[in-house]
Amino acid sequence: MFFTFLIGYFIGSIPFGFLLSKLAGYGDIRKIGSGNIGATNVLRTGNKALAGITLFLDMAKGAVPILLTINLSAPPDPSVPDNFINVFALLFGLGAIIGHCFPVWLKFKGGKGVATTIGVLLASVPYAGLVACITWLIFTFTFRISSLAALASLATALIATFFIYGSPPFVIVLIITVLVYFRHKDNIKRLIEGTEPKIRNKND
Repeated sequence: MFFTFLIGYFIGSIPFGFLLSKLAGYGDIRKIGSGNIGATNVLRTGNKALAGITLFLDMAKGAVPILLTINLSAPPDPSVPDNFINVFALLFGLGAIIGHCFPVWLKFKGGKGVATTIGVLLASVPYAGLVACITWLIFTFTFRISSLAALASLATALIATFFIYGSPPFVIVLIITVLVYFRHKDNIKRLIEGTEPKIRNKND
């Protein structure tokens, strides 16, 4: 289990936003906007394509290793509960999310983990991941506040995990949710104060 977690950590530590921004000539993304390495901050460069690629890759580094592990593994013993497989996948994913938030390559200063978390949920507890995506879309287009959409999507995914997949996967998703909420502590403060910035569009 620990080895699985460790592999997930090093995969999650790959700072795609940082690397792509450097390659695109924008310099150190940590010196722009919020200082994070995720897609939302990459979008602040004005390059939507680059932000989209960052979003995809950050999701993929949470999802792809899990999907490969599940599909390449030997068929599980029929006596092993299904939710054990979910827990195994989620532990891999938890490592990837922690790696994204605290990457060893960037002195443990990374992103907030939302995209990687969505990728992990879609790969390990897909129905909960789908609930998270739908919630994110609804909140994004209704309120146009990125952090609010992310926090709401994780809250609904947590509830969905409990009712669909049971207690063991729920515990891991709860740990993930607490971690991502902690990474958003400044955003939560601004949301309470009503000062959290909205997503801009071309008409703003």
